[in-house]
Amino acid sequence: MVEVTVTPRSSLADRPVQVQVRGLSPSQLITLRASLTDEHGECFQARAFFRADEAGEVDPGRHAALGGSYTGVWPMGLFWFLQPDTLFRRLVKRDVAGSPYRVHLEVFDGLRLVTGPQDQPLASCEAERWYVGPGVQRVPIREGRVRGALFLPPGPGPFPGVIDLFGGAGGLIEFRAGLLASRGFAVLALAFFAYDDLPRTLTQLDLEYFEEAAELLLQHPKVRGPGLGVVGVSKGAEVALAMASFLPQVVATVWINGTAFLHGNPLVYKDLRIPPIPYYTERVIFTELGALDNSAIFADPRDPAYSTSAIPAEKIRGKVLFVVGEADRSFNSKLFAELAMARMPRENCRLLSYPGAGHLIEPPGSPLCSISSIRGTPRPVVWGGEAQAHAKAQEHSWQEIVQFLELHLGPAATMKL
Repeated sequence: MVEVTVTPRSSLADRPVQVQVRGLSPSQLITLRASLTDEHGECFQARAFFRADEAGEVDPGRHAALGGSYTGVWPMGLFWFLQPDTLFRRLVKRDVAGSPYRVHLEVFDGLRLVTGPQDQPLASCEAERWYVGPGVQRVPIREGRVRGALFLPPGPGPFPGVIDLFGGAGGLIEFRAGLLASRGFAVLALAFFAYDDLPRTLTQLDLEYFEEAAELLLQHPKVRGPGLGVVGVSKGAEVALAMASFLPQVVATVWINGTAFLHGNPLVYKDLRIPPIPYYTERVIFTELGALDNSAIFADPRDPAYSTSAIPAEKIRGKVLFVVGEADRSFNSKLFAELAMARMPRENCRLLSYPGAGHLIEPPGSPLCSISSIRGTPRPVVWGGEAQAHAKAQEHSWQEIVQFLELHLGPAATMKL
């Protein structure tokens, strides 16, 4: 009797699991398929073709996939290489605390390029992939001007505090905050436009808003001061670098594929105003799939005319970890990282640069999204990245990010699931 198992059956989405198939005939050709349905009803799936070993077993951690969504030995390949049935969809967990992703695993005899309701699997099982660990508490935040969600690990604390920022699509994205809280950090997923009663569009970066959020987090009885960390990607990385430059509370900053200059919107802080470099939108390119390649709309930041738009990274007193995808098609994030680092003491910064990784470097378990539709753009946007290189970058950078935050904020308590 054929059996497929996943161990553990319930796990955090950034943790590895083991998939095993037993009871096959030696050298039997099979299709192993993983699928899930997100909160919008979109189906994501991956499939890989294997031949059983002499014991009639298939283990993606030991046996190479011959073809399908990936090739080679990838223990987590069926999870990391999920693809949407509908083009340009991005897998983003919205109900972080309320439910897991349920990943359905099925084994089919022979080569199945597509599968329909009439195809009966030899065996199946289900894995739960959670974005919060047991006991993690989600607290909606609506205090003063600050809007977001605070994720608190179980126990009395105090815990190291982190502010988590996403990019130019706005809204509130919480999945990374939930995973960090599951590793013992108190994390404020912070919205800064297009959420609740915040401005619908981003017209300026008001640093006093982010200062208010930092003070709010540090005042929480379960948050251990005196300093906090900030994690930001894309526009959120631009904000994070500015926070590190001006706010003494910020002692550890994770900058993921951002810029080192103000773009599109000015930064205001008290009586200071940093003017932006304009976007040259007329330089946008339509790809063969009809998506927008925005990489050319950013002017060369080395032009002396734009020097007043630089974020003054030389003011940073804390530590910064720069995480770069060298195949980022949103902008030349490696150049921006190098320009920021050139303004800083060498001992205050470190660069992780990944060939083949795209713009959206996320925790492992998030499959590569190289093109997706986002709020505020008439066509899908190209993010870049090659699936296998991007997956390796996510696995490595996530461990480095967690260790960096622990090193500079103090140890956090990791939980099991």
